[in-house]
Amino acid sequence: MRVTSNSYYREISASNNKLSDKLFDVNKQISSGQKIQYAYEGTSTFVDTLRLDNEITTLTQTKKSTESGFKFSAQTDSTLNEFTTALDTFKVKLIAAANAANSDTSLDAIAKELRGLQDHLINLANTSINGQYLFSGSATQTRPIDGNGKYLGNDQYMNSFTGSNTSQAYNVPGSDLFLGEESLINRLVVTNVKNENLTTSFSNFTSTTGSGVLNYITADDTIRDLMGDSDGVIDTVNDQHFFYLRGTQSDGTAFNQKIGMRDDESVGALLQEIGTAYGNTPTNNVVNVSLNLHGQIVVEDKMNGSSRLEFSLVGASDYTVAGGGAADVNNMTLLDSGESNFKSIINGTSTAVNPNLYIKEFSRSALSGASGTIANIEGLIYDRANFTQDSATLSSSTAQILKDGNAYASGATTLSEVADLSQLPNVGTLDGTQLLINGVDTTGTAFTAQIDLNAAGSTFSLDGGTTNFDIFTVNTPRQAVSADAMTYQQLSGVINMAMTGSIPAANTTVAYDTALDTASFLGTSYLDDKGRMSFTQKGVTTTSASMAIYDANAGTIGNPASVMTFNSNNALEVRDAKTDFFEQIEQMIVSVEDKKLYADGTRGDVRNVGIENAMQMLDDAQNHIVAQHTTAGANSNALQNAGERVDLLLISTQTLRSDVIDTDLAEASLQLQQLTLNYQAMLSTVGRVSQLSLVNYL
Repeated sequence: MRVTSNSYYREISASNNKLSDKLFDVNKQISSGQKIQYAYEGTSTFVDTLRLDNEITTLTQTKKSTESGFKFSAQTDSTLNEFTTALDTFKVKLIAAANAANSDTSLDAIAKELRGLQDHLINLANTSINGQYLFSGSATQTRPIDGNGKYLGNDQYMNSFTGSNTSQAYNVPGSDLFLGEESLINRLVVTNVKNENLTTSFSNFTSTTGSGVLNYITADDTIRDLMGDSDGVIDTVNDQHFFYLRGTQSDGTAFNQKIGMRDDESVGALLQEIGTAYGNTPTNNVVNVSLNLHGQIVVEDKMNGSSRLEFSLVGASDYTVAGGGAADVNNMTLLDSGESNFKSIINGTSTAVNPNLYIKEFSRSALSGASGTIANIEGLIYDRANFTQDSATLSSSTAQILKDGNAYASGATTLSEVADLSQLPNVGTLDGTQLLINGVDTTGTAFTAQIDLNAAGSTFSLDGGTTNFDIFTVNTPRQAVSADAMTYQQLSGVINMAMTGSIPAANTTVAYDTALDTASFLGTSYLDDKGRMSFTQKGVTTTSASMAIYDANAGTIGNPASVMTFNSNNALEVRDAKTDFFEQIEQMIVSVEDKKLYADGTRGDVRNVGIENAMQMLDDAQNHIVAQHTTAGANSNALQNAGERVDLLLISTQTLRSDVIDTDLAEASLQLQQLTLNYQAMLSTVGRVSQLSLVNYL
C-alpha cells in the first residue's frame, strides 16, 4: 500500500492525541488525588464511591449523636454521684437525730442541716447542661422539681442514634428517678397510736391517775392489758373485747371483720387473727403482723411490688355487761357513743353518752367524718372521711391503683379496673354498686349525691333517687354509661356538678353538657399524678366546701366490704414499691422537727412516721437512687462503646473509599514518566521522518 503524506500525518496526529489524553488523565489524577471526576469516567467506581460517601455521612451523624448523648449521660452520672454523697450525709444526720439523748435544741439544729441538704438535693435535681435540664425527661426546657418537691417533667426517654435500626437511651427521666417503682419492695404499714399496758399503768386498775409503771404492750401481754378493765375481775369465758378490722389485701380484695377476744387471751393471738384475715394459713403467711417497741401494730406485705395493702383497727370494750354488751355491734356508728380516753373512764370524768364503753383507736389521721356519719371518735371513720382541705383544693389520701399491675389510675381508667369486684351485690361487676358523695358545695349548701352504677345505664341524684340524671357517654349515640364502662373522668364530672351546685335542668344530653360546662367554670375535679381524687374551687384562695366519697357499704361489719375506697383513716405507710423521693425527704425532716422517734398520732403531724421509720424510708430511697444511678452508668458505657465502634467503622469505611477513588500517586507518577518518554519518542520519530527527502535516499 502506498503511504502518502496525508495518511502519515493522520496516523501521527491520532497517536499524538491518544498520548496527550493519557497524559492529561494522569496529570488530572495526580493533581486531584482521585481516579475519576465524573461518572462517565468510571461508572462502577462512581457508584461504589457514592455508596461509601453515604455510609460515611451516616456514620458521621451517628458519631455526633453518640457523642452528644454521651456528654449528657456522663453529666447525669456525675450529678448522681453528688446526689448519692448528699444522701449519705443526710443519713448520718438522721442517725444522729435518732439518738434519744438529743435535746430539743440539738434536734432543731439537725433539722436545719437537713433542710439545707434538702435544698441541695433539689438543686442537684434541677441540674442543666447547655440549657437542658438533665432529669425532665424529654421536656428539657422545664425545670423538673419545683420548690415543693413536685415533679414537673415527663416520663419520656431520649435516645441517641447508634447505628442502623439501633438507638441508646442517654437520660434518666425524673419520673423514674424521683417517682419510680421498685418491684422488690414489700409494702409495710404501721399504726400511729402508742399502746400502753393499762394493767401496769393503772396499778391493776386500782389507780385512777395512771401513775403506775409505763410499759408498752407486747405480744405476750393479755387483751385485758391492752383494753383495760373496771371491776378487777378477769373474764375467761366471755368475749369482752371486740376488734373491728378493715383493710385491703395485697391483691386489692377489701375485707372487714369483727374479732371477739377474752380478757385472758394474748395480744399475740389478736395479731394472729389479723394475719388470718389477710389470708395467712398455718403453713403460709402472706403478711407479717407484729408490734414495735411502742406497742404499735406493724403489717408487712410479703408480696413484692404491691401498693394496695391497707390496715385499720378499732377496739371496743363494754365494762358493764358480760359478753361484750354495747361493744358488740355490726353498725360501727353505734360505737360513737363511747369514750376513747381510758383515763376518763377509770376516774369517772367521761362526758360520753356511754362512759363505760371504751373505744380503742389504733390509727389517727386528723380526719373528720362526712356529714351525717361518725364524727366524734376519729378512728371509727375509716373510709367515710372528708377530703383534706388545702387552700382551694380538697384532696383524698387513698390512691386509685389498677388491679392488673400496680399503676395509678387516670381519667380514662374505668372504675371496674380498680374496684374490688369480688364483693356483693353482684360479684364480677359493678352493676348494683352505689357510691355516695357527701359534703357542702361551693355555695355553702349541704348535699348528698347518690351514684347508682347499673349495667343498663348509670345515674346520679341529689334527693335519694327520686330525681335521677343519666351519666352520659360521649360516644354516638349518647346514652347512660354502663356500670363497668364508667371512667374516673365521668365520675369527676358528677363530682364537679355536685360540688358546684350545677345540676342538669333536665335529663337530656343538652342539659347534661350545659351543667358540665357551667361546673367547669366554677371548679375542677380530677385524679392527681398519684391517682388521688381531688377537687379545686376556681376563683378563690380558700374553699369553704367539703366532700367525702364512699361506698354505701362503708361503716358496716359483716356486710360486704367497700367496693371502692377514696379516702381512709388507715395505718401509716413506711415502705412501698412506689417512690416519691422528695415527699419522703420532707417527711423525714418533719419527723426530726416534730422530735418524734416513733409515729405519734397525738401531736405535730399526726401522719408522720417518726425518725426510726424514716431511716427505713431513707434506706429504700437510697437503694432506688442507686438503681437509677446504675442505669445512668450503663447508658454511659453503652454510648461510649457505641462511639468507639462508630469510630472504627468510620475509619474502615474511609479507608475503603480511599481504595476505590483515591489515586495511587506512586503508580500514577511512574505511569506519567512512561507516557512522557513515549510522547517524547514519538515526537523525535516524527521529527526524523519529517526531514526525509529524495537526497536522503541517494
